[in-house]
Amino acid sequence: MLQNQLDFEELKTLDLFGGTGSISYELASRGAKDLTIIEKDQKMFSFIVKTAEMLNLKNFNVIKSDVFRFIEQCHEKFDLIFAGPPYALKNIDDLPKMIFERQLLNEDGWFILEHTPKNNYEGFPYFKSSRNYGTTVFSIFKASLNPSGGGTSQQHGA
Repeated sequence: MLQNQLDFEELKTLDLFGGTGSISYELASRGAKDLTIIEKDQKMFSFIVKTAEMLNLKNFNVIKSDVFRFIEQCHEKFDLIFAGPPYALKNIDDLPKMIFERQLLNEDGWFILEHTPKNNYEGFPYFKSSRNYGTTVFSIFKASLNPSGGGTSQQHGA
């Protein structure tokens, strides 16, 4: 879906809760030139650094930090932010609020939040749509000058 919506070669990306780094490796493979990953777990952080070096990825910035602390201190803007937090994260609802309050997206930038069906963001002012894959939902938010809210929801992704 994103391939038809975004020019990957122009994207400045932020991957929150980096895990193994797979999202950013995929973005790099599609041509994204400026990638930042936030991961606080030392083992996962080391794995991402080692893998990025092995793949000879350039402009691949891995930061060892708590995601919420990073967001509070960040002064950069991104074109695409992806967050795949642990499903047990109790304050997951703070993520979209913080992303937009801190104005971390460039105009027309996208924020994609991976979560379970128990969370619903359709009423959020910047909500655009969602893709439901059973136990996993991807909510898509889009930065714009005039947030409209109540975007379209699609129950099954393609």
